[in-house]
Amino acid sequence: MNDTLYLDCFAGISGDMTVGALLDCGVSVEILQEKLAAIELTGYRISAVRDQAASLAATSFKVEDAEEQPARHWSDIKQLLTGSRLNDPVKEMAIAIFSTLAKAEAKIHNCPVEQVHFHEVGAVDSIIDIVAFAICYEELGIKRVVASPQPMPGGTVSCAHGLLPLPAPAVCEILKEVPVYGVDLKQELVTPTGAAIIKTVAESFGPFPSMTFARVGYGRGSRELADGRPNLLRAVLGRLNKVEEAQEIEVIDCNLDDWSPEGFPLLAEKLFALGALDVALAPI
Repeated sequence: MNDTLYLDCFAGISGDMTVGALLDCGVSVEILQEKLAAIELTGYRISAVRDQAASLAATSFKVEDAEEQPARHWSDIKQLLTGSRLNDPVKEMAIAIFSTLAKAEAKIHNCPVEQVHFHEVGAVDSIIDIVAFAICYEELGIKRVVASPQPMPGGTVSCAHGLLPLPAPAVCEILKEVPVYGVDLKQELVTPTGAAIIKTVAESFGPFPSMTFARVGYGRGSRELADGRPNLLRAVLGRLNKVEEAQEIEVIDCNLDDWSPEGFPLLAEKLFALGALDVALAPI
């Protein structure tokens, strides 16, 4: 089954880029709009436009405010999602992603989780991005997600808390134990929403797994990047290939002083019986 999603984050990840990439994989924006109506949330409109970034066709997903939206606490957002008519799996995934965000914000601002006051991520666009991702996940029949390591830029970003260093503190908190690498850019690449999505749903991080591609989609970011790389997120949907040999092994070695080699055949036999793939002896 084509139920494995690989997120190739060569230019980072954000909520809108993730939704755009999954729409580009074949989810209908009309179905998305219909299912989003299950949330008691008004004063916004969504659009999905297929255009180009660095000559590559991609889908740009946007959420626009039609009226002023209030800042929301985590308890407000959880109540909004819990009381919605969303399917249970969609509801549970959206709550889990927001919970990842709330825990990170609580840690860096030293306050109880329920009292976390969301600013940018509490705005209607972030709520819609997260719920829309969960809807697309269900529509595409995704069962597992693997993501690439995340690019970490430098510089600063201006937000409701003032001028903050990049990567944003919430991103650093969320991406603990996730592989990252530095890039020579002073623009935000990984947003807190994007970080929360992959931290919550990705079962592993690394290069492309052994898989057969079925669909490839690109989600476009809202800004041009200074180093010329296309501001895109690539989503690859397909099925995992059966791998006959292990992709990772553990190697155990030691030096034994004055050991009689006559005992080696018995030792090798016992090690093979315990599951060793190979046993070797080299005189030194």
